[in-house]
Amino acid sequence: ETGRLSGFIGAWCDEFNGGSKVQEFEKAWRGKFGVKHAISVNSNTSGLIAALGAIGLSPGDEVIVPPMTMSATAMAPLIYGGIPVFVDIEPDYFCLDLKKVEEFITTKTKAILAVDLFGHPAELASLKALADEKNIYLIEDAAQAPLASENGLLAGCIGHIGVYSLNCHKHIQTGEGGVCVTSDDELALRMKAIRNHGENIVESTKMIDVTNMVGFNFRMTEMSAAVGIEQLKKLNQFVDGREAIANKLTSVTKSIEGFIPPKVRSGCRNVYYVWAAKFKDPKNLVTRETVTRALQAEGLPVGEGYIRPLYELPTFQKRVAIGRNGWPFNLSDRKYESGMCSVADKLYNEELMTFDICSYDLNEEEVHLVIRALNKVLSNLHALQKT
Repeated sequence: ETGRLSGFIGAWCDEFNGGSKVQEFEKAWRGKFGVKHAISVNSNTSGLIAALGAIGLSPGDEVIVPPMTMSATAMAPLIYGGIPVFVDIEPDYFCLDLKKVEEFITTKTKAILAVDLFGHPAELASLKALADEKNIYLIEDAAQAPLASENGLLAGCIGHIGVYSLNCHKHIQTGEGGVCVTSDDELALRMKAIRNHGENIVESTKMIDVTNMVGFNFRMTEMSAAVGIEQLKKLNQFVDGREAIANKLTSVTKSIEGFIPPKVRSGCRNVYYVWAAKFKDPKNLVTRETVTRALQAEGLPVGEGYIRPLYELPTFQKRVAIGRNGWPFNLSDRKYESGMCSVADKLYNEELMTFDICSYDLNEEEVHLVIRALNKVLSNLHALQKT
């Protein structure tokens, strides 16, 4: 109706911050999440790149990342020449292991990039305290965890910067999109600059530190923002619905020997982007693969292992990222060996089973069918021993 599909201009003026719908959406996000700044972007990946650029990540700087997450988490540091350092995860909550993170911090560490995987928050307050102690940054990849919380504080809002996804299979969506949040005025300006051709505003804003002020076009459209405004109004409804489904699945499987439904850390809220369970037959008579095949035969799209540990990707195994000469890996002696993170490796290869709750809009009858399939297969493991 307005005839405007984008309101951005890549120069220092009123439109530098986008059109009316983009600004309305960001204001609504600030109100919903109780943050000082919300910067919309065209994807969570763009948001991670903007966040890492904003903190001044430079070639050779190290960024601690988990090995089990969507690949963008580990790829984003490479854009600025950062070196991803893979640190193992917790066996029960699947997020960065706090004690191991501390072991891997060096004088080269610039940031911890923690992922609130599957909708469960990492140990965010402790990671933030550790980051502050070491004078580094905590960036949260909260793509899968809107409204997840730790001791009443929202995931994505505890670190120095949080990044959310609005991709089509998240809790709410704009097709493609994302939002960065921070309470820091300078970081907010720098992320806005990276989002929108920041090299053009350095003089107008009297910016002193021009590190990484090589701007991109990570801008959200007015149409996407309009969708986001309406989706945000439904966030509680969608999150509560996924949580209710997950709790039902957990309740019918928690007493089955060898099957461990998702655990929730004390004081935390898991919003269940994925219902992630573990299976290990104590008698070693039935494999995870056999159980997942049986569930799939019942019509339940259960996955095995989620994502292969990211250090197995050719980018890390071949140590080739930007250009032909191995940059930025040639700035570091970090090695990426198969099996280097034993917990993530075991989860992927042997134990983890996932049901992508956010990929489906399940009604009560479909939830009943899911529960029936789980009951049928998991209550008859003895019958599967013959297959």
